[in-house]
Amino acid sequence: MLNIDWRSSAAYGYAKAISAAGFAWEYLRRNDDYRHDVQTIGLTGHPSTRELEVFARRWGLRFPVRP
Repeated sequence: MLNIDWRSSAAYGYAKAISAAGFAWEYLRRNDDYRHDVQTIGLTGHPSTRELEVFARRWGLRFPVRP
């Protein structure tokens, strides 16, 4: 669990200067369902392409193509 007090505006002063993608990440990483899905897919060791596609589609993620 995160240890930042989300009710404290001082803890989020940096958010005024981050990109839209950075802001989206800050929001997403606090989502309990997302965190559960990340843990689940991480426990598989080597998720299949299909599992990664489903995960990415569910959360609106795009991953760079690896050579």
